[in-house]
This record gives sequence, C-alpha cells and structure tokens, in this order.
Amino acid sequence: MMEEQPQQQRTLKETLDVALFLAGRIRKAVEEAGSFKQECYEVLRLVDSLADMLRSAAQLPPAAVYERPMRRIVMEVIKNLDRALALVRKCKGSFFLMRLITITNVADFRKVSTILENSNGDMEWLLDVCKVSSSSSGCGLSLPPIASTDPILSWVWSYIALVQNGCLDDRIDAANGLASLAADNARNGKIIIEEGGVAPLLKLLKDGGALPDAQLAAARAIASLATNPERVRQIAEERAVPTIVQCLYSSPVAVQVVVASLVAEMAAHESSTRDEFARENAIRPLVLVLSSGMEEDVSVSKPTNMHSLVQSSIRVSKEKGIAAGRRPYDGGKLANLEQEDPAVRAELMVNCSRAMWMLARGSDANSRRITETRGLMCLAKIIEKEQGEFQYNCLMAVSEIAAAAEANADLRRATFKTNSPAAKAVVDQLIRLTQDGSPLLQSPAMKSIGSLSRTFPARETRVRRPLVNNLSHKDTSVVAEAASALGKFANPENFLCVEHSKAIIEFGAVPLLGRLLKSGEKVQTAAVVLLCYLAIHVSNSEELKQADALGGLKSQSSHHPFHRELIHKAIYQLELYKGGNNNHIQTHDR
Repeated sequence: MMEEQPQQQRTLKETLDVALFLAGRIRKAVEEAGSFKQECYEVLRLVDSLADMLRSAAQLPPAAVYERPMRRIVMEVIKNLDRALALVRKCKGSFFLMRLITITNVADFRKVSTILENSNGDMEWLLDVCKVSSSSSGCGLSLPPIASTDPILSWVWSYIALVQNGCLDDRIDAANGLASLAADNARNGKIIIEEGGVAPLLKLLKDGGALPDAQLAAARAIASLATNPERVRQIAEERAVPTIVQCLYSSPVAVQVVVASLVAEMAAHESSTRDEFARENAIRPLVLVLSSGMEEDVSVSKPTNMHSLVQSSIRVSKEKGIAAGRRPYDGGKLANLEQEDPAVRAELMVNCSRAMWMLARGSDANSRRITETRGLMCLAKIIEKEQGEFQYNCLMAVSEIAAAAEANADLRRATFKTNSPAAKAVVDQLIRLTQDGSPLLQSPAMKSIGSLSRTFPARETRVRRPLVNNLSHKDTSVVAEAASALGKFANPENFLCVEHSKAIIEFGAVPLLGRLLKSGEKVQTAAVVLLCYLAIHVSNSEELKQADALGGLKSQSSHHPFHRELIHKAIYQLELYKGGNNNHIQTHDR
C-alpha cells in the first residue's frame, strides 16, 4: 500500500492521480486473485466505474471545478479504494489456504462493495454539480452519500456550485438559497464560508450588473454571512472590500441599500475593515448619496447649486476610479434617486448614514475623508432637518469625528477652525440638541462638544451654559455626559482651563455638583472630577466655599481610587486657601 502524502500538501490533480493509481493496483490484484474470484470481479466492476468518473473529473475545465467537495470526496474515494485493495490482496493464492490464513469471508466483500457504491454515488453527484450549465437548471440538489449525516453540507455544496457555474437564473436562486441557509443559524453561515462560498458570491456581485436581481441576491447572501468579527475577517480576506465599494458607486438603488448595510455591519464588527474601506475611499459614495437628498449646497468654500456639487463629486470619482482601474460612478443613477420609491430611498439614506457612522468610529482616516469630501456640512444639514434613525446616525458620525479630532491635533486644527462654515454649522446643531433635544440626542451632542472643548475660545459662553444647565437634568445619563463634557473644558490639558473653569462656576455649576456627589457611580465620578478641576483652578471661589466643596471632596476621597491623587490635589488647594493665603495664585502650564 502506498504511503499517503498529507492531504493539504497535494494539489487536486495529484489527489486524483493517487485515486487512479489505486484503481490500477486493484485491477492487477483482482487478476492475481485465487479465491473469491466472483466477489473480486464485483469489486473491480465498481472500481472501474469509479476510475471512469475520476478521469472525467480530471478532464473538467478549471472554471467548472468546485474544489472543496471534489477534494473531500476524492479523499474518501482513496480511503475506500485502499480498503478494497487490502481485501483483494488477501485473495491471492489458493482458495482454501487463503481462507484459512486470512479468515476472509463474503461479508467482508459486501462491506467493501457498499462503501464503493457510496463512493460511486458521491462521484456521480460531484460530476453533476461540476457540470452545471445553462441547460441543467436546478441540478445538483440531490443528497450525496458522503453528506447523508449532514444534509446541510450537500445543500451548501450544491448552491455554491450553482452560483459558480449555473446559468444566471440558477445563480440568483442559489444565492438566495445560501442567504436563507445563513439566516437560519450561525452554523450554516460558518459552513458556507468554510466551503468557499464567498468568492463566487463576490464574483456574482461584481459581474451581475446586467441583471440587478443577481447583484441583489449576491449582496443579501454576503450580508447574511457578515454577522460576527471572524466571518467579517474571512469575507474581507477574499478581497471583498473593493467590490463592495464599487457597488456603492455603480449599482442600482435597491442593491445600494443592501450594500450600504453590509458596509455598516462589516465596519461595526471588525475594526480592520475600516482601514480597508478608507483605502478604497468608501466615504465618497456615501457622501454623494446623502448629499443627493438635500436641497441646499453643502459646499464649504463658496455658494453653488446642488447640481454643481454632484457633477464635481462625480468627476472626482471618475478620475479616482479610472486611476485605480475601477468602473467609474454612473451619475445617472444618482440623478434618478428622486424617482425612487420614498420608502426605498429613505432606507438607503438610513443605511448610508449608519455606514458612515461605523466607518468613522475609531478611524482617523475615514473621519478625515468625511471632512475632506464636505461630508461634515452634509451631516450638519441632516441633523438640522431630519428626525429619527437618520438624524441619530448622522449625529453619531459627528460624535466619532469629534472624538478623532480630540485625539488628533492636526485633524482638529484642519477641520474645526473657528472660521470654518462646516464646523460652525455642526457646533450650532450640537448646541441646539444639547438644549432642546431628547436624552437620546443630548448625550452624543454633549459628548461631541466635550471632544471639541479645545477648539472653543474663552468667550464662547453659548457652549458651556447649556452643559451646566443639564447638570440638573432628570435623566442621569444626560447629567453624567454633561459633567464629563464640562470636565474636558476644565481639564488642565485644555489651554483655557482657568477661563473655562471660572465661567462654569459663574453659570452656577458648583451647587449642582454638590448634590451630584450623592448620585450613582457614573454621575458621581464625573461630578467629582469636574469639582476637582474647578477647585484646583479657582480655589479662591466663594461659590466653592459656600457649597462646602472641601467637605464634599473629603467625603469622596476613599470612594474613587482611580482619582485619589486628583482629589488630594484639589483638597490641598482648597485647604491652602482656607488657611488664609488669600494672595495665593495658582499657576498653570500653558
């Protein structure tokens, strides 16, 4: 018996050659058999049938080969041929002597015949699914013996083979079948990816532009697989991102709806995909779609009409697409967006806004691209005019951009300059929501203001006052976010921390903070930090004395171990002033 090379080290052709080699060895062993000749020739009949199908498999054109089931089935054939060869070899020599020595009987041949019949069934099924063509609609959906214990596997193999080799209608039906299987449970999705289903789906998504239903079926199937970080990574490893971005540019609206949702899910589940989408400039088509729903121009440079903006964006997109070897964006599709069903159009807007939010999350590159493509002004307009999920998604995108600007000084200086119309429009909406929005909107609005605290001059009272007012809000999450945002204004790392601290005290924050020291942990922590900053920067404040800030901080010193050093520093400053050093001036490193 030949020594087996590990399966993963063999090419498919080498695996088929091994199986055919074993079939030849069995034929020779049958010719030399001296006992159980009838049974041996029955084995040979089954082996010859297998050999014919193995040769047919070896002659298939590469495009028709679906390697995963072929490799697995041929490896099973090799194992069964090995077993048949071992049995037939025992029959060499005289009948009586071999029966006496080997204890071989008819039951052994029945078992070998059964497994060879199963292998013949597997090979017949394999050739069916690999020879799928436009004239074989629906074939390949039978159950091969090898998958009898797991019918889902045969369905997955059949569907993937149809997506790969079927006529267009069959490919659409098979893609929908994969989407349905993946939606049933997580295991099915895992099997689809492991059995190589992503690559043919991506090919259908990329090449199905002639028939929107094909793209739509492929997009839905891929979206049904992108439900956890591991699967998203596996999808991305198949070079899915460039194809997905191309569809954002050039696909029909119904497909864009699904693809935009897919972008959001991939970016939400796996941070590494955000970088890939940034490299492919996925932000630009999203901004184009969102801008198309606005009546006013979102330019940050000079007034112009919406048509000029769209044409300019399309021209840049075409130039980038041609440079990268991609299909340019079809501006006609954007122009026809207004003619779409309002419900479909609304779903597209919501999905694109969520995709932009997810792409901006934790990504300096995507945040920068949003600002560079005039997306910031677009987001400000949507936040001003829209409601519900659409408005919320855009607000969260702004919050992510603000967080990126907080950590990246270059982005902050480039995007949130005091003379920037886009920055002013965004800040106006953040202040409006801080004052009048629902708690769901107030919290991210205040968080954004806190992230941008270093960009506001000392005279900007309209930003800090509503934050102080929200310290008395009924919703504890709003109170905690207000205190946290004010804490960023008073943080020593803020160049204007002293001026901001004085203003916060003047607006009446200290009495409110005193009451918050008895609140829940999240609110209490934010209140303690802010009160410490105020005590350090303005320790001679009469308001701090009247509110007994010193006593309040002493009572909290043991409750906040992570801020113990800060609390002790604030207590020291207050005690220093209380001791009578009225001329003490706290200096700060600017």
